[in-house]
Amino acid sequence: MSSPVNGPAPSTLAWDQRAVWHPYTQMYSAPPPLAIARGEGAWLIAEDGRRYLDAIASWWVTLHGHAEPAIVDAIARQARELEQVIFAGCTHRPAAELAARLTEILPAGLSRVFYSDNGSTAVEVALKMALQYWRLRREPARTRFLALEHAYHGDTVAAMSVSAPSYFTADFQPLLFPVLRAPAAWCYRCPVGLSRAACEIDCLQPMETLLAAQAGQIAAVIVEPLLQGAGGMIVHPREFLAGVRRLCDQYGVLLIADEVLTGFGRTGAMFACELAGITPDIICLSKGLTGGFLPLSATVTTEAVYQAFLSPRPEHAFFHGHSFTANPLGCAAALASLQIFAEKPVLRRVGQIEAIHQERLQALRAHPRVGDTRQIGVVAAVELRQDYDYLAACGPRLRQFYLDHGVLLRPLGNVIYVLPPYRITDAELHQVWDVIALSLDSPAVWNA
Repeated sequence: MSSPVNGPAPSTLAWDQRAVWHPYTQMYSAPPPLAIARGEGAWLIAEDGRRYLDAIASWWVTLHGHAEPAIVDAIARQARELEQVIFAGCTHRPAAELAARLTEILPAGLSRVFYSDNGSTAVEVALKMALQYWRLRREPARTRFLALEHAYHGDTVAAMSVSAPSYFTADFQPLLFPVLRAPAAWCYRCPVGLSRAACEIDCLQPMETLLAAQAGQIAAVIVEPLLQGAGGMIVHPREFLAGVRRLCDQYGVLLIADEVLTGFGRTGAMFACELAGITPDIICLSKGLTGGFLPLSATVTTEAVYQAFLSPRPEHAFFHGHSFTANPLGCAAALASLQIFAEKPVLRRVGQIEAIHQERLQALRAHPRVGDTRQIGVVAAVELRQDYDYLAACGPRLRQFYLDHGVLLRPLGNVIYVLPPYRITDAELHQVWDVIALSLDSPAVWNA
């Protein structure tokens, strides 16, 4: 492929969008947003008929493909029966069935499901749950959280607090609470100056030092298991996550696994924690939970944590709730998505995508602009040779180049990543990689 297939997007639309405030835009310099009319499989079709391969699963949510018929039908059936009901003092079959299905497929021991709305709120619930758990256990001094460098856990206040300081959090610092911070296992930029070949997961030592000194004040350690997303698609060794679990057990601290991105097959297993052979005390799920169709999240914990909240004293209740908690439409979509996993070889398809990623990454490793390549499951990343910066100038130019060539990619600064819906065909995935390879030598990107 040597020439754009789409070219610049038109500047006008048939409908007025001036009142919309889009995320991550600058009023005077951002290009106009793509006006998307519909989706099918791995494709997005714009209002003007242009087609774009959705190589990032529409912000990491679309699992099986756009407009997946089984999920469409499930939502329609549910909408004809019950669209919404308060979940405080009421219940309904889709929520109960989904909770039962989740506890069947999650790592053993996770048995109590608390519903909310999205990834950030799933994390907020987990943090509040962990804090109150220790108060109910009569250990009120445990008020601190330990999180990783380069972490991203969401945009609500507590989720921003446990996220690493970044462009996402800088202006909101007065709202945030202090958090203990330990190195992440970013092997390309090793925090302890070792190579992976000579390393015995030495980057765990600073975390152990913090836990040894302050375990009595720490409520929980929170991690993105095996894959840190917005921090640069950083892939951790499995031994790192297993080591975090070991340290939490050793020092009597809860472990929260934020699987908002990694859940439902993204890493090659149903949940990333499975690959390290661990069960967290609390797990956060969203994004692909409904196949990417509707906002829904679940924070799932162990029976031991749940039992701490049971009391004849009403003030011991977990006072957290959302208007759309356990929305029946979202639960129906999630059940339909899980049924697809049960009936079709979805994880086998993940393995096929993984094999193509490995083949194409191998071909790019020797390119002079490439510093590192990494991959886990359907997620593949190419880190360019420069300091990591989410707002690196090459990012917008690369994004526009990809759009001009019919591919929706949003590099994380100087990290180009691919995270497609599972419905993408081999030919379509190779098309994505062809465009990435072309971009590395494009004068439009590098001579601008």
